[in-house]
Amino acid sequence: MPDSIKTKKQTLYLVLCGIFLTNAIVAEVIGAKIFSVENTLGIAPMQLPLFGQKFNFNMSSGVLNWPFVFITSDIINEYFGKAGVRKISYLTAILIAYAFIIIYISTIVAPADFWVNHNNKDKAGNYLNIDDAYGIIFRQGLGIILGSITAFLVGQILDATVFHWLRKYTNNKMIWLRATGSTLVSQLIDSFVVVFIAFYIFGNWTLTEVLTTGTNNYIYKFAVAILLTPLIYIAHSIIDKYLGKEHAHKIIDEATFTPM
Repeated sequence: MPDSIKTKKQTLYLVLCGIFLTNAIVAEVIGAKIFSVENTLGIAPMQLPLFGQKFNFNMSSGVLNWPFVFITSDIINEYFGKAGVRKISYLTAILIAYAFIIIYISTIVAPADFWVNHNNKDKAGNYLNIDDAYGIIFRQGLGIILGSITAFLVGQILDATVFHWLRKYTNNKMIWLRATGSTLVSQLIDSFVVVFIAFYIFGNWTLTEVLTTGTNNYIYKFAVAILLTPLIYIAHSIIDKYLGKEHAHKIIDEATFTPM
């Protein structure tokens, strides 16, 4: 492989890892907010019967950019194989833990008086303790941290394994099948693991609430995975032009059939 292509390949991996890492950490940080899909869209709550409860679409804000994590993961797998996905997944898990530690420390340091005084009222003029609000938003419990990291690693390793298997099984054909199929399988696990660990093992949720919330998250990820499938083809086209089609296909073949 020419040195220029090796350099481009390294640059490509760096860019993809940067996109993957940034979106994963941002999703974890903003995930503390639970939002209502129906209220956001200005429609009435669905109130669908599920597991003996009324089911509404309430989701963690972390799902807003999480689709870009598994799309980028599939692209990394396509060109760098399971080894490439494992490297960035382990690094991301370590950095997520690091981010949680730093954020937690920021919630317990003493606030400056002028900062508290300048932000002592909300938009309606009601009293607000900005330091308490900051702590409530950013202070994650141990269960959520362990649940997030465990779900992330299990989901990524499963995604990489299923993607690699489908790619070999189809002999590098049907990009949509390996991209969407691996995501649907891995996110089925991811959607339930995080809430089970965070809110059932370490929290006080019932198993029904875990199943309802996990189903909610998975429906969203299922729909988005299908809707964003064209982005995989667009990314392929851009990367083929960047590396050169012949070199790009050679790299994909190496990633497919090189033992991991």
